[in-house]
Amino acid sequence: MTKVKMNVQTAYHGELLRAGKEYEVDDSTAKRWNASKIAVILNSEDRN
Repeated sequence: MTKVKMNVQTAYHGELLRAGKEYEVDDSTAKRWNASKIAVILNSEDRN
């Protein structure tokens, strides 16, 4: 799991994720959202 900060509001697994807040999502989703500017990946250096 990867922590991301949302740039926009989106629905994820039936949950509404709000812009400006931080959430934990799957690694593949975090990478996709980061590439699409939907979210910014946080603390990637802390993941083991």
